Amino acid sequence: MTAAITLHRGDITRETGVDAIVNAANTSLLGGGGVDGAIHRAAGPRLLAETRTLGGCATGDAKISGGYDLPVAHVIHTVGPVFSASRAETCDRLLASAYRRSLEVAHENGLRSLAFPSISTGVYRFPVERAARVAIAEVLEVSARLGDIDEVRWVLFDDATLHAYEQALAEALPGTDDGAGLSAD
Repeated sequence: MTAAITLHRGDITRETGVDAIVNAANTSLLGGGGVDGAIHRAAGPRLLAETRTLGGCATGDAKISGGYDLPVAHVIHTVGPVFSASRAETCDRLLASAYRRSLEVAHENGLRSLAFPSISTGVYRFPVERAARVAIAEVLEVSARLGDIDEVRWVLFDDATLHAYEQALAEALPGTDDGAGLSAD
């Protein structure tokens, strides 16, 4: 069974109703800018204390922590690639792996719903349209294979990013509408 996919514009640190949010982290897992910094600030100092014990995270991999002061129980930290046009296919594979490993970590920990940001499209400069296609395709394939992820949400920072994900979803699932378990707001 493929997970229900929803797209939203908003602040991932305020997301409720999911088992985990996904952090677009750096390899140190010690916080940074963008989504990573916002999640660390919202979760409070206990998140940093825990991530210090995780030993970092390789690009394309994922690790889990508590959610602390966030309105969710868990944070799945994943590291996407810094985009380079000269190695675009490798970047695509690493980005797909970041989404795949996040879903696998959720599955391994009995989590059934999670919310993603747009991984690698900020300071890591991954073109948002390309990233959206990679992300949607990987989540559809992996959630169908795992079979126990009920919902995947994207909580996206701005209208342009939301539009890119809407386009990617429409391309991946032509002929679907809001009545097919997919929605955007």
